[in-house]
Amino acid sequence: MRRPTASTYHPPAVTANGPPFRLLPRLDEENEFFWTSGAQGVLRFLKCQDCRRFIHPPSPICPICLGDDLAPEAVSGRGEVTSFTVNYQQWVPDSEPYVIGWVTIAEQDDVRLTTNLVDVEIDDVAVGMPVEVVFEHHEDVYLPLFRPVGQ
Repeated sequence: MRRPTASTYHPPAVTANGPPFRLLPRLDEENEFFWTSGAQGVLRFLKCQDCRRFIHPPSPICPICLGDDLAPEAVSGRGEVTSFTVNYQQWVPDSEPYVIGWVTIAEQDDVRLTTNLVDVEIDDVAVGMPVEVVFEHHEDVYLPLFRPVGQ
């Protein structure tokens, strides 16, 4: 039997809602603010108090100015899809496809999150699409996911 090629295979319309299970991050002093700030419905990144740049992933030293005066600061939770891929591999039997996206935050164009895009038809995802954060709560962790603005 011949497998369909990328140009001939057209999967059915599916709404992306993320993978069926998640591996959770290990919380520590450097990252706990990031993984728990969703409890307040807020996305936070470290911000260097010297050069005023956001830093992600969390680090003890600013990679721009090498300052060590860093503090978590809230951002708008808005951004845009910079890149994405659709995972069709069924790592768990009968799981649905889901979108893995690279989202650039609105406040700083060199801060990006690798995340899942949710509440969107897979065929509607596009580079440049405006998105907003939503949080998925598991144990002590609030995973930042993104959906199209206004969903």
